[in-house]
Amino acid sequence: MGFPEAATGASTALLTDHYELTMLASALSDGTADRPCVFEVFARRLPDGRRYGVVAGTGRVLDAIADFRFTDAELSQLEATAVVDDATLSWLADYSFSGNIDGYPEGELYFPGSPILTVTGSFGEAVVLETLILSILNHDSAIASAAARMSGAAHGRPIIEMGGRRTHEYAAVAAARAAYLAGFATTSNLEAGRRYGIPTRGTVAHAFMLLHDSEEQAFRAQVDKMGTDTTLLVDTYDITKGIETAVRVAGTELGAIRIDSGDVGPLARKAREQLDALGAKDTRIVVSGDLDEHAIAALRAEPVDAYGVGTSVVTGSGAPTAGMVYKLVEVDGRPVAKRSAHKESRGGRKSALRRHRETGTAVEEVIWTAVSEVPERGPNDHELQIPLVRDGRTVDDLPTLDDARQRLRRALVSLPWEGLKLSHGEPAIPTVFV
Repeated sequence: MGFPEAATGASTALLTDHYELTMLASALSDGTADRPCVFEVFARRLPDGRRYGVVAGTGRVLDAIADFRFTDAELSQLEATAVVDDATLSWLADYSFSGNIDGYPEGELYFPGSPILTVTGSFGEAVVLETLILSILNHDSAIASAAARMSGAAHGRPIIEMGGRRTHEYAAVAAARAAYLAGFATTSNLEAGRRYGIPTRGTVAHAFMLLHDSEEQAFRAQVDKMGTDTTLLVDTYDITKGIETAVRVAGTELGAIRIDSGDVGPLARKAREQLDALGAKDTRIVVSGDLDEHAIAALRAEPVDAYGVGTSVVTGSGAPTAGMVYKLVEVDGRPVAKRSAHKESRGGRKSALRRHRETGTAVEEVIWTAVSEVPERGPNDHELQIPLVRDGRTVDDLPTLDDARQRLRRALVSLPWEGLKLSHGEPAIPTVFV
């Protein structure tokens, strides 16, 4: 996970779940733990009304698996609480994933049934990774899917991720990464900037304004320290007076003003008129305050230069999980499948490709198993999974975070135009099982 043990109170190994160790202990006892198996991560459906999902978190999954070890402290905890027996403790003490992983690269789109991640290994070494893998992919993909909708609604205008105060302190770092992958320009989270090289940006809060005896004193202190290209928060008191004071203090070279409350559309319009009248024609207008993709889309015609988004992006804008599951689909080369009502799975290891017209528009996602007839590939089709881990080692030269940003841009351009709508609808392209 990349989170320091001293800060979280636990390392990644105990992020596994109790029931996973129950299965492991039982499988070790009856001799089935070493059976070759294939597990797949997929979503049975997209969140209600969504037309596509965005894969995010794969890089974090690979880092977490590489570090997945049971330390003496963790083994002592399991022993003291009698979670597992001595034989299982001995097995866990030597744990290191030695199998293979394939999957959709980060920034790729996914649809219902897409084989997002395929884990091949013994039952024992693969089953203990379920909670770790799903916790990362479900969180990051939910954030990226919401952020991509917001980036599309912004129509090229930059968005600042600023949701660190609205989620768990470590989830905030992962959320900033996922939002940046999905097209956000910057984050206010400094740890995300340090860890992932994401550009950081931020301005003052209302507390700074209230600290000073007057709005002018607050503006002057900020400009003296940060320069005229800073962003001044103008809505602590009266916006009209705030803009007038801001330009008087910083001059017409003021970088930007920020409006954080009220009906930001009409306020932005009036602010633009006032700034232009004062000669600050190049001063940008940044708006924030409970924005989501629908609010951003509604502001498209307004003179807004950038958006600040917090709560809605770090909570997935109403879909805080991607709904992905981790299911056993093959044992000893034999397809296996769950038949429970409304929770069915399809047996057998899957492969997938996406078909496109000559124009580049995606038309369908084709999924097949080893026992299916392999579909013919057209000149505009491309297979979706790539190798990620081989014999327990992460593959060299995997796509970077910036590669994922570019991949998602291309993927979104390939969708039919109706697939980019924010209204409720069916998945942008159909999933076809061969």
